[in-house]
Amino acid sequence: MTLVWRHLLRPLCLVTSTPRILEMRPFLSLGASWTSVTKLSLHTRPRMPPCDFKPERYQSLGYNRVLEIHKEHLSPVVTAYFQKPLLLHQGHMEWLFDAEGNRYLDFFSGIVTVSVGHCHPKVNAVAQKQLGRLWHTSTVFFHPPMHEYAEKLAALLPEPLKVIFFVNSGSEANELAMLMARAHSNNIDIISFRGAYHGGSPYTLGLTNVGTYKMELPGGTGCQPTMCPDVFRGPWGGSHCRDSPVQTIRKCSCAPDCCQAKDQYIEQFKDTLSTSVAKSIAGFFAEPIQGVNGVVQYPKGFLKEAFELVRARGGVCIADEVQTGFGRLGSHFWGFQTHDVLPDIVTMAKGIGNGFPMAAVVTTPEIAKSLAKRLQHFNTFGGNPMACAIGSAVLEVIKEENLQENSQEVGTYMLLKFAKLRDEFEIVGDVRGKGLMIGIEMVQDKISRRPLPREEVNQIHEDCKHMGLLVGRGSIFSQTFRIAPSMCITKPEVDFATEVFRSALTQHMERRAK
Repeated sequence: MTLVWRHLLRPLCLVTSTPRILEMRPFLSLGASWTSVTKLSLHTRPRMPPCDFKPERYQSLGYNRVLEIHKEHLSPVVTAYFQKPLLLHQGHMEWLFDAEGNRYLDFFSGIVTVSVGHCHPKVNAVAQKQLGRLWHTSTVFFHPPMHEYAEKLAALLPEPLKVIFFVNSGSEANELAMLMARAHSNNIDIISFRGAYHGGSPYTLGLTNVGTYKMELPGGTGCQPTMCPDVFRGPWGGSHCRDSPVQTIRKCSCAPDCCQAKDQYIEQFKDTLSTSVAKSIAGFFAEPIQGVNGVVQYPKGFLKEAFELVRARGGVCIADEVQTGFGRLGSHFWGFQTHDVLPDIVTMAKGIGNGFPMAAVVTTPEIAKSLAKRLQHFNTFGGNPMACAIGSAVLEVIKEENLQENSQEVGTYMLLKFAKLRDEFEIVGDVRGKGLMIGIEMVQDKISRRPLPREEVNQIHEDCKHMGLLVGRGSIFSQTFRIAPSMCITKPEVDFATEVFRSALTQHMERRAK
């Protein structure tokens, strides 16, 4: 759908008649100088869709000074993408602009965070209004934005998930959920999947099972990993396993309503319960679709059986909706609903505030009371007026602009487009996902499924960036491209993205041939 407020910006539309990138050159004159620059290439560059927005002229720190400050004063842990990290300046809906004025289609949305679009006009207006009224009080006082938002959020969750604890990040939310599970069950052991990412705080690092986030020092005690039921890379998987328009290339003899892979992975889960944890456990954490591990989907029906096994051991079931929630998966508002399960605790962050620091834990009255009996839980910034006003605006935009429906329609369209690339290129091993959460796993060949070497994936990543497309990375060896644009994305933009991928893959195969 085309939104009315987008029409209001039409006079600022910048369109080129050839495959070019619009580029602003700063510091050359008193006024912003916009030029169309065609970068030479052996391949025709896919034509970037038009954008109804003109960014401000960049007038801040020079690039080299940014590098100096970063090296001297910021974390030495290397997290920035690309050999020459991007210096971003401004964002508008699905678009980002760097300090030189180059325009990029953002297909990673700040690590699956910008849910309704960068600087969405309605969200901006609400934030500015609240900024002039009240920033902060803490929960020792009441304020309407918190109560208004709590009522709206609770209405979107099924009974008995109606008690909300506001915090500021996904790590905080999952850490609080761990406390709740242990306080309610009076047990310590918590299970999570290999490849899971549930946060980087001292407690949640125990739940996170990705090697780069592990330390040699002890931490996160009482957490036990179990096999991830990955139907592409794991020992079992077939052609009917996933809740997705696109299945693996692995074949099986299963009927569509019966999954032998699911049964095998459930046996592994039972083995963990029998060998690695106490007879009574505190709980089980699961992302409805694994994010950091490369958009890994489980066999249909797996979580439902796993939840039953956990509850039989006295544990509670926690759905980590930090990346999957708020309509991103299209068919349902929450990822757990796609598995036909009802968790005891739901954690959420990222898309909840469209980039504003905000998170929440939602649970049952019974579990909330168990925590309250044992802990005077308090969070200074959780549920602050700014966050809650923005959260309400995000929910309104999702509903008013039919963004969940857009995620379903455009996401399915995109999955099928990318699946054609998998059939076309030997190094594209798997395309998977649901709605606007998609993974493209790169392999050396489809038979061995060995990950494509990191340096080769890096080059494809760079080529996509040079053509104006920004995507994320995931999986244990960083071999999977993660696709998670804002939910306002359109089919013409998907067409551009798939053509960029095709061009980058073609260039890579030519380099390999040489």
